[in-house]
Amino acid sequence: MQKVLRDKIIEVCNKKIKEKGDNVGVSFYAFFANKNDNPELLMEAATWWIMEHKLDHFEKAVKVKSLVE
Repeated sequence: MQKVLRDKIIEVCNKKIKEKGDNVGVSFYAFFANKNDNPELLMEAATWWIMEHKLDHFEKAVKVKSLVE
């Protein structure tokens, strides 16, 4: 996983956890803007999320963060 993606995932998960607590869920779309301005990075995140880890659409941010770290 590219460092830029890893850093973004950790940043977003930390923010969501701080705002809403340990039970907050995220999807891999949470790490991107609502436009497809970096399709390669989006596909890398999707492949990591769906194919490599077989995660559900929404997962707890604490779980995602621990997988990345």
